Amino acid sequence: MAYDIIGDIHGCYDELIQLIEKLGYRADGTVYRHPEGRQLAFVGDATDRGPASLAVLRLLFNLQDAGSLFYSPGNHCSKLYRYLRGNGVQLTHGLETTVNEFHQLSTEEQIAFRKRYKQFYESLPPYLELEPNLIVAHAGIKENMIGMPLSGKIWAFVLYGDTTGTFLPDGRPVRRDWAASYSGSSFIVYGHTPTAEPYIKNNTVNIDTGCVFGGKLSAFRYPEKTVVSVPSQQSYQPDRFHSFV
Repeated sequence: MAYDIIGDIHGCYDELIQLIEKLGYRADGTVYRHPEGRQLAFVGDATDRGPASLAVLRLLFNLQDAGSLFYSPGNHCSKLYRYLRGNGVQLTHGLETTVNEFHQLSTEEQIAFRKRYKQFYESLPPYLELEPNLIVAHAGIKENMIGMPLSGKIWAFVLYGDTTGTFLPDGRPVRRDWAASYSGSSFIVYGHTPTAEPYIKNNTVNIDTGCVFGGKLSAFRYPEKTVVSVPSQQSYQPDRFHSFV
């Protein structure tokens, strides 16, 4: 199977549609299909910060209903799920933008959306095994975690990455470059940490090119191992891009 694995969308719906069409997919009712049978896959974090998170989610819901959703949930997906369950989460780091969209819905629409998102999230695996040697995990995954019984430690890693326990001034956790020491045979596609260009290291690629921060939205094409991107329509925020050195 051939895949087009899209990086963190964060509510950038217009860029998502542009990228999907640039990849050769065409609308078929409420979903997009490729004439050569390629499949879309996603590294997670569809929502928050950007202007149209609910529109992105509705597209993903449609793909799920059509039986063609390949989606690895991210930390923002988890936080929205906890919010919609009524848990006490802080409306920070972009969740407030999605919640604002949600509250613009009618009461009936909110009830339906809450139910549909819970169904969506609860059906997602912690990470995707698209092929025997192709893994998609939102923030990455270590070789010794692949195929192991799911634990809190594995969930935390795939959602948040290899965190140090310390934090940046804006509250974001400091993360280690886990890919620098990766030596597994499986090719890992991940996102979570925005970089100006895809970060390719040791049989891994970080495909989050910071669309919501004014970078671009990118897709990693497999098995070709090439990248296709579209420019962002959002304001450029250079301080939000990480440089691995």
